[in-house]
Amino acid sequence: MEPGARDATAGAPYVEASRVKKKNSKEDKQETLSPSEQTSAMKRLFGFEKEDISSWHRLVCLLNRPTDPASLGIFRFLFGMLMALDITQERGLSHLDYKYLDGAPVCRFPLFNFLKPLPMDWMFFVYFVMFLGAVGIMLGCFYRLACLMFISTYWYVFFLDKTTWNNHSYLYGLIGFQLTLMDANRYWSVDGLRKPRKRNAHVPLWNYTLLRTQIFIVYFIAGVKKLDADWVEGYSMKYLAHHWLFDPFKLILPVELISLMVVHGGGLILDLTAGYLLFFDATRPVAFFFVSYFHCMNSQLFSIGMFSYTMLATSPLFCYPDWPRRFFGRFPEFLQPILPFVSPAPIPSSSCVYPKPPSGSGEQQQEHKFRAIFTILYIMEQFFLPYSHFITQGYNNWTNGLYGYSWDMMVHSRSHQHVKITYRDGVTGEMGYLNPGVFTQSRRWKDHGDMLKQYATCLSENLPHFNISDPEIYFDIWVSINDRFQQRIFDPRVDLVKADWSPFRPNSWLMPLLVDLSPWRTKFEEIEGSLDNQTEVVFIADFPGLYLENFVSEDLGNTSVQVLEGLVNVEIVDEKKNYSLQPGEKMQIPAGAYHKVYTVSEGPSCYMYIYVNTTEAELQRNFTKLSELQEKVRNGTETEPLPPELQPLITGLDDQDSDNSVIDPVVRLFLKRQKRMQEVKKRREASMIERFQRFASKKYYSIRRGFLMTAIALRNLAVGLPPIEQLTREVAFANMKEPETETNQEERLKDEVGHGEL
Repeated sequence: MEPGARDATAGAPYVEASRVKKKNSKEDKQETLSPSEQTSAMKRLFGFEKEDISSWHRLVCLLNRPTDPASLGIFRFLFGMLMALDITQERGLSHLDYKYLDGAPVCRFPLFNFLKPLPMDWMFFVYFVMFLGAVGIMLGCFYRLACLMFISTYWYVFFLDKTTWNNHSYLYGLIGFQLTLMDANRYWSVDGLRKPRKRNAHVPLWNYTLLRTQIFIVYFIAGVKKLDADWVEGYSMKYLAHHWLFDPFKLILPVELISLMVVHGGGLILDLTAGYLLFFDATRPVAFFFVSYFHCMNSQLFSIGMFSYTMLATSPLFCYPDWPRRFFGRFPEFLQPILPFVSPAPIPSSSCVYPKPPSGSGEQQQEHKFRAIFTILYIMEQFFLPYSHFITQGYNNWTNGLYGYSWDMMVHSRSHQHVKITYRDGVTGEMGYLNPGVFTQSRRWKDHGDMLKQYATCLSENLPHFNISDPEIYFDIWVSINDRFQQRIFDPRVDLVKADWSPFRPNSWLMPLLVDLSPWRTKFEEIEGSLDNQTEVVFIADFPGLYLENFVSEDLGNTSVQVLEGLVNVEIVDEKKNYSLQPGEKMQIPAGAYHKVYTVSEGPSCYMYIYVNTTEAELQRNFTKLSELQEKVRNGTETEPLPPELQPLITGLDDQDSDNSVIDPVVRLFLKRQKRMQEVKKRREASMIERFQRFASKKYYSIRRGFLMTAIALRNLAVGLPPIEQLTREVAFANMKEPETETNQEERLKDEVGHGEL
């Protein structure tokens, strides 16, 4: 019932036993126990006796047992601080004006269609209230009000945009809700200074039980979800093994085994066991090491904001609740005034149940029972929700449910090869194509039927402004999940404007995932291994009666299609010719032209495109020649003078040379790429101090912009808009960036220099 081994004993169930007695050794702990308790294995392991859960009354007493508030107070401080930082980062305060620009025709994806964003200045006000709430939680200042300010605005922003949902954002909201109901301001808080009766007062055990169980669920359910065959077989996060963080493992293991054993096997075992290891005294130090290592790695592997640090902050919750007193008690005495309380012991609180003397009025006893009921129901609900997708079937796609409350973290990776949006004028019949992502700032709609329906509805409302009446919208989206074939996820023949969708019924226009073709992934690896570095391959699977319309760029001068399974007809549109292909047969596809591949077999067809980017290959050959020539000039082995168009190989390329028509375009591109690669190399080889300075500077300017834009918005709400010239100057000042800083150079080079640092 109570995670964390014997943690409750540090909170002492009796007032008389709770006086400044520090249990720093096993002997000290045993002195406080009766002979029967000393021999009770259950007491030693779980912190309570079997009799404590033998009846409803005893269970209520257990869940409301007085416990030291110290650990909860420290967690409250850390969580509030991390949320204050998160608001400026992942919640998006620093770029809020880009997301909620007034008057822009933007398609949005709220959980409930009636939810709309407020005007931009009011959205800044919402974030300001959220930030004040987070700071209030951190300081324990007007604590209950601060919690309400935080969770009301947080959940509003959360429900406003499903495209930003993820598991850890959902977790933040849950923890904020839990803290609202808890007495986390009883230790190291401003409220404690204001109200002595709250200062250092006991908290009921259910405060810890709720948080510990929530974190246990995060780990354990994430581990259960990783029992999925794709994760166990090593397909989910295959690319991670190439990251520099796994370089030490490459000394003893090949990349394939690192992916299978370390990334997937290690992640599975850690998630399944972390909650249990944190629970017990004997295994907690081991758990601390592995979960800390795990979260520190995740902070470098993924862009997940404060999640890694929040999970690190939850780990001490599993320790004895009085650990801060023992920890800060080791600090020098002159620091004690600014540190959390070391002594005296916690004082009695009306929130707790004390065995002797019987305490509390009838109203308080009912309140204790209500809190016990809430704790049990909440825990049951949290275990149920990850498996509740049979209720919200409309949100199920190839993976179940609204991604965010299932704890299926990183189990599925997707790649999109082809996205086509077709519209048809309902009056004239005219057809055309839309840019994928038009009128929206997100790409996540491509994998979710509920968002696709919202997107189609939004497009149908915006297109009439462009003389397209009563539009029909069709989506043709090709996705590969966990290295399977690229295949359609939604039926391209269905007009999604008129298509039926309900959150409680299966999606009728969702195409099935071709799981029977999953064994082909082993063959994919063999085929890819047989190709040279300049040859690429894409594996396609399609349904009977459908066709893929594709255009081969002129850069892809050597493209062929080969059938792996089923029967297809290939139509070259310009030539008006059809070619039938059977398994094993292939044909060359002309570049610079459209073609269609029809599936004519009774079952799905499987085929692959094999192509070489001849333009890129030629460019790479030229780069190699220029690099060799540059090296010869530098070491003096090149005796012939260089022509004017090659002179920059010696002198370099400055800003004035950018538009110089004399310089060979290939040379100009070569030198620019070389310069950028040198800059990236310099950044990667920078010292830890330089890296920290770069990181701190980036965060400073980001946070600075968020606060300045918030100040502008609050001023606008208070006194009205200033003259446009003044507003322009203010926004320009807020947009100021670090001098001589290129915008995300590594992102621009990722495709050029290989695997970028994550």
